[in-house]
Amino acid sequence: MDVKFLDTYALVEISKSNPRFNYLFESDFVVLDLTLAELYTVLLRESGKDLADLWCKKLENFSTSASLPILIKAVNYRYENKKQNLSFFDCVGYIFAKENGMNFVTGDKEFKDKEGVEFIKK
Repeated sequence: MDVKFLDTYALVEISKSNPRFNYLFESDFVVLDLTLAELYTVLLRESGKDLADLWCKKLENFSTSASLPILIKAVNYRYENKKQNLSFFDCVGYIFAKENGMNFVTGDKEFKDKEGVEFIKK
């Protein structure tokens, strides 16, 4: 079974029914509570509370939390790669995915050539 980790970028595209990303919603995937919080923020700002609530409800059963060691590794990864201007949320997701043997699915160009990334262009 190939479980994928979906980052906020991928989730936003799924919420917009982007055909390049829709298949992901049918696959085995995981998101972090932090990722859902970031998604909620984006959808609230761009589309309003109703859509943000709807997608949070749809995804809550696929959500898990990151442990403190994962969070610390993510902070260190971000610091070590500070010239790339990576977001904290993306670093947590990327480290979580790597630590759990998952592909990190994103369309963020900063992660395009990184190990363990399934990059999907918008």
